[in-house]
Amino acid sequence: MSISGGLSSALSGLTAAAKSVEVVSSNIANATTSGYGRREVLTTARTVGHSGQGVTVLGVRRHSDPVLLSDRRRAEATESERNTRAAFYTQLEAAVGTTDSPVSLGSRIADFDTALLEAASLPNSEARLARVVETARSLAAHINTASRAVQAARTSADDKIEADVNFLNRTLREIVGINDNIRASYAGSRDPSALLDQRQTLIDSISAVVPLREIARNDGQVALYTTGGAMLVDGSAATFGFNPVGMITAEMSVGIGSLSGLTLNGQPLAASGDLSLVEGGSLGAHFAVRDGLAPAAQEQLDALARDLLERFADPGVDPTLAVGQAGLFTDGGGDFLVANEVGLAQRLRVNATVDPTQGGALWRLRDGVGAATPGLSGNASILVALQGTLTAARTPASGGFMTGDRSFATLQADMVSGMVSNRLTAESEASYASARTEALTQMELAEGVDTDQEMQSLLLVEQAYTANAKVIQTIGQMIDTLLGM
Repeated sequence: MSISGGLSSALSGLTAAAKSVEVVSSNIANATTSGYGRREVLTTARTVGHSGQGVTVLGVRRHSDPVLLSDRRRAEATESERNTRAAFYTQLEAAVGTTDSPVSLGSRIADFDTALLEAASLPNSEARLARVVETARSLAAHINTASRAVQAARTSADDKIEADVNFLNRTLREIVGINDNIRASYAGSRDPSALLDQRQTLIDSISAVVPLREIARNDGQVALYTTGGAMLVDGSAATFGFNPVGMITAEMSVGIGSLSGLTLNGQPLAASGDLSLVEGGSLGAHFAVRDGLAPAAQEQLDALARDLLERFADPGVDPTLAVGQAGLFTDGGGDFLVANEVGLAQRLRVNATVDPTQGGALWRLRDGVGAATPGLSGNASILVALQGTLTAARTPASGGFMTGDRSFATLQADMVSGMVSNRLTAESEASYASARTEALTQMELAEGVDTDQEMQSLLLVEQAYTANAKVIQTIGQMIDTLLGM
């Protein structure tokens, strides 16, 4: 090999070593950086004619496992969906209260029942009658609060849908922009690894919102589709549409047009359920809460309120009432109509005629809500009947409860039991989804940057650098000797 050939080989080796040091350093520095793919310098032998002339750096290869990456993204979408459902049931259970809570709905019913028993034992006691009204107000207020919590959850879900839609639209546009930059990098023979990392981070960020499939295209570009088949990015970005509302009430729904559905490129798109193309992430879960889970909970609360109202509006319990006339409890102060059951739980009130704070008289508890004048102060027959109807077995008229007669306390317990069961199931599914996401994440990290291996590579690069530097030093000494002759 000639002196010039040896010098050229050594210089190419130094160049390759310097590039390797840069890549290894980047790998070590970003070992725990989300979205970072391990880099590797690609080299090949350089020949001129039939003789070797060192090494040529072909480029930098970024390592990733597309199958593992896809599995992890789908797991993140499932985890997000399960956590959203579990959070709703937890919030609902907290609003209603479990049987072991001193301020639960069950405790309010027990207090009301006790107050009726005590008033029946001493019907001329104004204090005991006042206690009945007080506990009735607390019971109605608790049902009101639980209903408001359900509607607050729907309003919150509506707000989160808007946030998810805005985030998706913005991020999809950014991915299209990075796709274009990656294509330009390939055309200009530049290393696109940093752009690939950035794109992976962006795609990861939306994988929890909707479950994704990534499809490779030419020049390093990718297309994105939901696992249901909706196109998100393929050359251009899709646009989601959604119109939020400021506040949701019980009677509002997509079906009657008072709530917005989801659109994709201007076309209606089912957001949840078996026909949805975006089901499985937080977006679909928020729609499920707003349009499915919360309305179902509201339906049961309304049925509970209806059962309570109808028990005390029975002329057989209070003979002073006409058929259809409100008894101890009212629908917002008036008579209850079956057609207006939706939202009843939030409108349930104690009848003003028995409540002194609303201008009523306590003696009407004893003598009848519809009584015009006070009766005998020792007559406890109506109070006994009021307590009896609270504990009497009765079939609920609505709410989707299991068939069978039950007391009001048992009906409430059945409702709470269903809520607790739903919460436990949702938490179990969320826990499993979280464990799966964590396992896949750890597998992905294990296939990522191994700092020990990178340090070994760095030692080899150092040895190669030293060898090439020694060759250059030796050639320099040879040239100096020749010039000195």
